Amino acid sequence: MARKTATMEAGTGAPVERVPGLERLPAGPALFVGRRTELAALRAAAARPAEGRSPVLVLAGRPGSGRTALAVRFAVTVAGQYPDGVLFARLSAPDGGRVPPARAARRLLEQLGADTADVPLPGAAGDGRDDPACVALRAALAGRRVLLVLDDVRDAGQLWPLLADEPGCLVLATTAGPLTGIEDIDPVILGGLDRTAAAELLGDLVGGTRIGCDPVGAADLAEACGSQPAALRLMAGRLRGKPELAVTEAAKELLGAVAEAGKAEPEGVKEGVKESAAAVEPPAGKGKGERGKGRRGEAVPAPEPAAAVAPPAEPARDPAAWVRPGPEPAEPVPVPDNDPLVGAFTLAYAGLTAAQARMLRALTLAPAQSADPRTASALVGCPAPEAATTLAALAERELLAEEPPAADGTARYRVPGRLHPRLVRLREREDRPAEIELARARLLERLVRLTESARSLLDPSEGAGPDPLPGPLRLKSAAHAREWLLGERDPLLGAVADAIGQGDLDGSAGRLVTALLRSLPLTGAAAPADLHQLHELVLTVAERHGRPRRASAALLNLGDLQAAAGRWEQASGHYRAALEHARTADDEALCARALEGAAGCHRALGDAVRAADWYGRALGVRQSMGDQAAEARLLARVAEAHAAQRRFDEAEREYRASLSVLRRIGDERGREAVAAALAELRERASTGW
Repeated sequence: MARKTATMEAGTGAPVERVPGLERLPAGPALFVGRRTELAALRAAAARPAEGRSPVLVLAGRPGSGRTALAVRFAVTVAGQYPDGVLFARLSAPDGGRVPPARAARRLLEQLGADTADVPLPGAAGDGRDDPACVALRAALAGRRVLLVLDDVRDAGQLWPLLADEPGCLVLATTAGPLTGIEDIDPVILGGLDRTAAAELLGDLVGGTRIGCDPVGAADLAEACGSQPAALRLMAGRLRGKPELAVTEAAKELLGAVAEAGKAEPEGVKEGVKESAAAVEPPAGKGKGERGKGRRGEAVPAPEPAAAVAPPAEPARDPAAWVRPGPEPAEPVPVPDNDPLVGAFTLAYAGLTAAQARMLRALTLAPAQSADPRTASALVGCPAPEAATTLAALAERELLAEEPPAADGTARYRVPGRLHPRLVRLREREDRPAEIELARARLLERLVRLTESARSLLDPSEGAGPDPLPGPLRLKSAAHAREWLLGERDPLLGAVADAIGQGDLDGSAGRLVTALLRSLPLTGAAAPADLHQLHELVLTVAERHGRPRRASAALLNLGDLQAAAGRWEQASGHYRAALEHARTADDEALCARALEGAAGCHRALGDAVRAADWYGRALGVRQSMGDQAAEARLLARVAEAHAAQRRFDEAEREYRASLSVLRRIGDERGREAVAAALAELRERASTGW
């Protein structure tokens, strides 16, 4: 069946195909119709002069209204006006979880090509506008013309830390609810498609002849769907899968399914859902795209829907007034059970084969609900080619959203957030807990093997990797391995965090953490924040299972990361905690490392007295171990701490002791360095320094 894509005018500026970052946007539907009024409203808002900070456009609509597809379409048309690139981040997980703005800022910085290794790790203060990653993002956007597309924003607290003091940038945010608290925002509120666009969408998805032969049935079906794009697509998928089903009968089926779903929900819950959803409903008569009906078959034309645009707010000149204190983040706007989207999903799910339904439910266990044939085949325990066929069939039925393909061309799919809660309920009802746990275990083991395979390709000197994977799963080269690791980094981190959070698969999760810690640095693009997260997960598992030696090692690594970022107070806290675990494990080597790390923090903070004390304690441990190389190094550190206190005689004594040890072990380079430091000390002492 042929599909067409609505043509739209390109924006002015650089040619769209030359704007970097367009490939980061979601693939979006192959067919896009209607929304001319909303697009015009967005263009008009974007053209308004901006002062002080990046202007913000907001698309608000209930789940299934097509807000992401419209945002992508608009971004493509105006991308030419932003030659420095297009950035994209999704600020909600499919299950409605809130993505912290600091995490989004780090990903946006990476898309800009910034080196996140120089960005300090998040502090204890949390995720506000002063977070180092958010500060670095705003600084990186200064003087640039960049389009930021932020999808599924939960609340203003996620958005405002990302807003740069750069009027040349544009922020386009989609949300299911109002973003109260940020000044100068004119939301464009989405309702259903207009009657013409709804009919065109059905015709192109199902087939023009089938729809054209039954215009009354098509109109009934569009009205039963509330003219919502997601519900229309699901019903179109059902009609494609059942050629014998009449369009009129499909509309009756949908009305019946919606009525049954509405009865299933308790009255109190339904009222709560209505109140939550009302926040994004257009005013009466606006944006609904509904048609009135007279006698049977007679359609009363409805006016072209207009995008609901709030009156422009008074521009806020003072940056401190850009954001007003707001309430705590609201819960995700749910899809009520009497929504046409729920009825359409119920019918679409009922038409699946057992294998397809099982795959769809299992994909809610995938990291970030995003999967390719490699991970999908592990979840259901089938060959990768079979998984690829099933994924494509689910996408054809509009039950999965297509993601941009992986770097090697592998197709990728995502469970739409609007369907995720329903699928989780189905999974909990239809799949046994043992089957769910087995699927999660298979997925983790598959990810471990893929990660270890990538490590062996990137660094063959580390030894042979695991047994070769089957051909369709195999990583072919070092370049392929690097692309896979970087492309799958977020799902990999999400998988291990989810597994350790649930606490029932710590063995597999621990192996995946180890594999990632060995593999990610080999890509040359390992972000310190990601390594920090992995070491924190190691610490969680170690403390849960009472393994003080492993906990101490994790804390030492966390301390090293904080020290490398110049966060000496935080690093010192990690080193002290590592020392306690090391003493519990009676591990002298870990004790010495922790003591030396804490001493280095005191030295960096300018506390020479405490630095000398902690270096001296570390020296005593190394001497008891017989580690002469470490002994010589620590003697020199103690000498430096004495010199900082103007205790020149003690400093010279320690330098001479260090030289004696280095002479004994034959370290000529070390002797030269310490001798030079000793000569400098004598020169400073003689000149009265």
